Amino acid sequence: MTDRDDFAGTQKRFAAHVRDPENRPPPGDVEDRRMAIYRDLVYNNIESFLANGFPVLRRLTPGEAWHSLVRDFIIRHRAESPYFLEIGREFLHYLQEERGERPGDPPFMLELAHYEWVELMLDVSREGIPDNRVETPDLLREPVQVSPLAWSLSYRYPVHRIGVDYQPETSPAEPTYLVVYRNRQDRVRFMEANAVTARLLQLLEEEGMNGETALAAIAAELGHPDPAVLMSAGAELLEKLFNRDILYTP
Repeated sequence: MTDRDDFAGTQKRFAAHVRDPENRPPPGDVEDRRMAIYRDLVYNNIESFLANGFPVLRRLTPGEAWHSLVRDFIIRHRAESPYFLEIGREFLHYLQEERGERPGDPPFMLELAHYEWVELMLDVSREGIPDNRVETPDLLREPVQVSPLAWSLSYRYPVHRIGVDYQPETSPAEPTYLVVYRNRQDRVRFMEANAVTARLLQLLEEEGMNGETALAAIAAELGHPDPAVLMSAGAELLEKLFNRDILYTP
């Protein structure tokens, strides 16, 4: 065995112990006092980031259960990114693909975590909205675009309402539609929406339609008996989306 092989083996044992100190022994030539520094440093940094990035989930998870969740994430998950800001995405992947259903996990846990991750991603995003804001555009006929800082989402649970005083055990009959966005003041906000709003944003973003064409397409899809009524309500919706910086004119 070469010195390089021996060093690589020490590194693997070191990392395994830091991840899972109860079940994986440390390298024999490193005193426990030094190992404790690394054990605490790794765990505390990851736990602190998750607690700050998923604050509602943290409040709803009792202390012992929370620390068990964080430890299981550290043990099981192998990150794809070296960047600290990507820990939230890695944690979400762990919840989606690796953790599985556990006794005591609330049924809304994954959706709540996704919602909080979206807020985090929007908060740190380097995307921006052009500064050339037009105060009174014709949103029906002029080109409009969906902000890169606006995410149209749907959930089984009303994740924006979940907290200490509201923890549903079953999902409502109807899905929850939300638009989560960051405005020009760099504040992350959300807007309750519906299926029509979600479809409108999809048509504007993916099909490149203007407001009038998109609303006409929705009226046809719904078989609306009076498209003029939908067009009028749609014009008000476009203005609301524009005023919240969810839409902008290029």
